[in-house]
Amino acid sequence: MSIPGNNIITVSTCSLNQWALDFDGNLERIKESCRLAKDRDQATYRLGPELEICGYGCEDHFLEIDTMNHSWQSLIELLIDSQTTRNLLCDFGMPLMGNDGCFYNCRILAMNHCILLIRPKTSMADNGNYRESRYFTAYTGTENSLFTIPIWVRDILSKNDLTKNHPHTVPFGISSSCIRTSDDILIGCESCEELWTPQSSHIALSLKGCDIIGNGSGSHHELRKLNKRIELIQSATSKSGGLYLYSNQCGCDGGRLYYDGSSLIVLNGQILKQSKQFSLCDVEVISATVDLDEIRSFRSSIPSFGIQVQQQKLSGSDNSNIVDVPDHVRLLSSTRNKKLNKSIDVHYHLPEEECCFGPACWLWDYLRRSGASGYLLPLSGGADSSAVATIVMAMCTLLYDEISANVNGLTVDTDSDDPDQQVLNDLRRICGYDVATKESKLLWVPESSQDIANHILHTVFMGTVNSSDITASRAKRLGNAIGSYHLTVPIDLMVNAVIKVFTLATSSFGNGGLIPQFLVNGGTLSEDLALQNIQARLRMVTAYLFAQLLPWVRNHSSNSSTAGISTGKCGTSFLLVLGSANVDEGLRGYMTKYDCSSADLNPIGSISKQDLKAMLVWASSNSKYELASNVLAEIANAPPTAELPAQAAEHSQLDEEEMGMSYEELGWFGKLRKLNRCGPVSMYKRLVDEWSHLHSPNEVAVKVKRFFYYYSINRHKMCTITPSYHAEGYSPDDNRYDLRPFLYNTKWTRQFYTIDLMVKQYENENEQEEKVIKQNQFLER
Repeated sequence: MSIPGNNIITVSTCSLNQWALDFDGNLERIKESCRLAKDRDQATYRLGPELEICGYGCEDHFLEIDTMNHSWQSLIELLIDSQTTRNLLCDFGMPLMGNDGCFYNCRILAMNHCILLIRPKTSMADNGNYRESRYFTAYTGTENSLFTIPIWVRDILSKNDLTKNHPHTVPFGISSSCIRTSDDILIGCESCEELWTPQSSHIALSLKGCDIIGNGSGSHHELRKLNKRIELIQSATSKSGGLYLYSNQCGCDGGRLYYDGSSLIVLNGQILKQSKQFSLCDVEVISATVDLDEIRSFRSSIPSFGIQVQQQKLSGSDNSNIVDVPDHVRLLSSTRNKKLNKSIDVHYHLPEEECCFGPACWLWDYLRRSGASGYLLPLSGGADSSAVATIVMAMCTLLYDEISANVNGLTVDTDSDDPDQQVLNDLRRICGYDVATKESKLLWVPESSQDIANHILHTVFMGTVNSSDITASRAKRLGNAIGSYHLTVPIDLMVNAVIKVFTLATSSFGNGGLIPQFLVNGGTLSEDLALQNIQARLRMVTAYLFAQLLPWVRNHSSNSSTAGISTGKCGTSFLLVLGSANVDEGLRGYMTKYDCSSADLNPIGSISKQDLKAMLVWASSNSKYELASNVLAEIANAPPTAELPAQAAEHSQLDEEEMGMSYEELGWFGKLRKLNRCGPVSMYKRLVDEWSHLHSPNEVAVKVKRFFYYYSINRHKMCTITPSYHAEGYSPDDNRYDLRPFLYNTKWTRQFYTIDLMVKQYENENEQEEKVIKQNQFLER
């Protein structure tokens, strides 16, 4: 009796830390992912992220012919390489110019040195941070066509023994296109945004009988976004069956976004494999072995699925646009004894962990790719700057854990290009232990996360007479717990010098010149604000001075000391200055323009105050950060204050009092303004209902008006905001995300007048209700 055929297959997907326009580096990471998929996991299908060849974040560089040509150069290298596509079906992401002159975002399916199908994206992502229609055209073809490969590409391929017979034209597919291998496996593509659309590509592909669907994506991190992404991917196959692979970029590829990996392999709605969401690895490959008969059995058990398959046949689209590929394209395993993968539980990080690990990985990518020797953080001892310090502490802990997992002993080859040593090699280079220096012989391996922090994190408390001993103490204790190189730098001399310059400049007014005073000392509001801003802006100047010179100071003599602190070892380059203004303060404009919110990077610029405080509480109870536990808990519970104005002895400046609104209220305003697209009137209508148990209609109106007034007069500050890690959907970042005017009519006459009318209407209704209630009470008596 004959034995039924074997339908077992091993497939791979990957998370790659690509870098926009780093064609050579991207190419090597793609090759490494193919090597791991094939040699380590014995896979016959490999899926890569969207636009992996050039990097997703090229932005307006996509409009350059150079970007298209360099992408072809990389694809040529992949095709002529003796190993990359040999017996491995590769699904690459790359941009190209169609024969019609339009630029397309494409999937390239290739195997055994030959392009089998080019599948252009049909739905562009244009919301939020995405601008795909600015660069690419959504393909609207209704049937497959042929794409003529550029002549210069054909010439190069024809000169290589492995590709000399490559066809001049290849299939150019539509959304429902798929290939059929010689062992009867149907494989289709779905690209990122197409999954999120109402009429997703995978629906038609599944009804056509597609066994495997690959989704190459470029999806960035946003708090709590992973849940929705996984829900969609599971839904794609839980209704219609199939093997669905999802590949995402990871890391910072040159901008504000962090791509958070979490690549997946899903079978019939069950997750088989999930890659890390926050990883320091440049290449992470996950693989799964499945029996394709499970797909066919699953689909046949759903009567409604069969009915819709028949309906699709009637439309004549069931077998159209299927590309039969050459006989050498076979994917099924030659053995039956492979162990099949079982379903696993999805791993979700807590929101507090997302707030910490996402920016930490983003900072590491930025640091290692920028040429800097570390970070400098103005550390005030308050919640925001301490949250940034905690994120860097988490980065150092992730680095140490990664190095410890891959290093056996202290004798590691410094010249090694082993991907497992990539983190250690990058860290050595940043800290000045790279192969170009004599210290390379030391083969430095960090002894702890504090050891790493002492090399790359520099914290500075810049106090004035208005600063308290409490915040100075918190800053020093936190710096010591993290291991940072910490300095306390009084800046009163600088503040007094600036005031002296002003006084000399106004000496013509008599009495030796004018001396501005704080409100508490009898000054005006303008004087008070000017004196506050002097302190804030001088901190920015001081931060950049120390960022430029501290590496020189520390390397001037590694055995000397500064202010009683050992200088230790540091890289010889510059330091990047970190800002610490949260998303709510940016939204309200509660910051001084060109103060310490002005920096090179801001890892918390899109994170709310509420989430930051929750993160500090989480970190204070995490055993990995035990040394900083007490001081973090103390900071999390302290009321926020900037300590800029002089204060009466019995009262200190509190942020929420000065803003006239709480951070919780700011969160409401921000989400309604951006995510719910509410203007003043719509926001008022929503909050009257949401806050009915807390405030009267008139009180809500006052709060809404106050918010929009301060939002509009301070919107100009968003034009110069420091590049911030994108984490919240209601980020007010004017540069790339939240596109609004910065010169408003701050009176909002029509809007506020409408709110006033609605307040009167609510009050009249309330009065009528009270009259009815009193009348009923009288009748009851």
